[in-house]
Amino acid sequence: METIGEHNTVFPKLNVEEEPELGVTEIESMCMNCQENGMTRLLLTEIPFYKQVVIMSFSCEHCGYENNEIQPGGEIAPKGITICTKVTTARDLNRRVVKSDFSSIRIEELDFEIPAQSQKGEVTTIEGIIDRVIRGLEQDQPVRRIQHPEAAEKIDEFVTNLQGLKDLNSPFTLALSDISGNSFIENPNAPLKDPATTISHFKRTKEQNHLLGIFTHDEVDECPADAGSSPKKPKLAEVPEEVDSLLKPIKEGAWTLEELQGEVLQFQTQCPECSAQCETNMKVTKIPHFKEVVIMATVCDNCGSRTNEVKPGGGIEEQGVKIEVTVRGKIDFSRDVLKSESCNLLVRELDCEVGAGALGGRFTTIEGLLTAMREQLIESTGMFMDSNDAETKERMDKFFGQLDEAIAGNKQLTIVLDDPSGNSYVQSLNDDGTPDTALRIIRYHRSYEQNEEMGLNDMKTENYGEEAMEEGAGDN
Repeated sequence: METIGEHNTVFPKLNVEEEPELGVTEIESMCMNCQENGMTRLLLTEIPFYKQVVIMSFSCEHCGYENNEIQPGGEIAPKGITICTKVTTARDLNRRVVKSDFSSIRIEELDFEIPAQSQKGEVTTIEGIIDRVIRGLEQDQPVRRIQHPEAAEKIDEFVTNLQGLKDLNSPFTLALSDISGNSFIENPNAPLKDPATTISHFKRTKEQNHLLGIFTHDEVDECPADAGSSPKKPKLAEVPEEVDSLLKPIKEGAWTLEELQGEVLQFQTQCPECSAQCETNMKVTKIPHFKEVVIMATVCDNCGSRTNEVKPGGGIEEQGVKIEVTVRGKIDFSRDVLKSESCNLLVRELDCEVGAGALGGRFTTIEGLLTAMREQLIESTGMFMDSNDAETKERMDKFFGQLDEAIAGNKQLTIVLDDPSGNSYVQSLNDDGTPDTALRIIRYHRSYEQNEEMGLNDMKTENYGEEAMEEGAGDN
């Protein structure tokens, strides 16, 4: 068995020039087709502009059976994802799709669904998904036509309908839902907005977390008390809080509130790139004419990775905010910007929109925001850059040329920040904080859907103890 060579990380980056150095692990394993021994090859690598993956390939020299699959090797995304794409053209059928084991796929027009965990993760296309379903349905049709002719006739009819989707007899909608958040459908219009696709994120339920193997400490400690169940594990001796705690408690009177707010706090964490131990700096600061924010910055000495994140110090505002700023030159590039995690970013002149979760929360400048947006677009569209057609490459080159021209200060732009939570901010050039001539601030009432996404519709902030008291009184 050949093992992975010496690398700085477990998942070396996939690079054509360095490909001979990438080690492949070979494991002899049983063929599920003929029960003879075949060979499984494993490659742990990092796809540029995507994520860490485990590529698996099985081949059997006895019967010729082959099987390939891909699984994410990095962290599970904090939220699940739902992607709905309207397929109307042959180009839409060629959209590339990355789906994990936990992806479920539904075609509304046929009332057809592929359940999660019924297929292995793979990199394919929308047409490839339909082809795989057709192959699976036709696999046992010869025997089924003899033993169950009525069922075989219905399956033939359904296969004809699936073939009609490939022939685009009528438009159809493909919905991909993945609780792990590790799925993706290509945008052929990138970096422009995809009018045929809608993407939404959702919080996983407790059952979905358990399906992914995610448990809280309390859930791990719980043990069923039913008769016949295994005895509860002995509880380990508790370590004093001042010894075991990651964040050490501050003794009463040691720091005043003013001193604490001006202090930079440090705590150990793992680097998101190489998983080495590093330190995160955290500070609470006040933005003039706005509010308090928590700034966190991580620098890794091992790989040099630098990340920063900003969290608003207060809660969600009563109204959402839309901020429009006209970038006329160098003076506007120096404006401070606070973008929250729920804020959408739009550049009107380039017809480019970046979703809320793309750039995360950050405190930067207009110039830094445009630069981060450029890097994010390269990462999100660069996975299939080598296999794009000439038209797509020409469009991408033209777009990035215009964006580079704008970052250099040679092109006027209008940037729109739309934040339903109201926790985003752009610095005004006026001393009193009122909007200047190039800054426009609009406050609006959130829609029901926006409140639902932030969990506000089911939130009760007044008299929330009355129901519990009434239930207690009723029990008595």
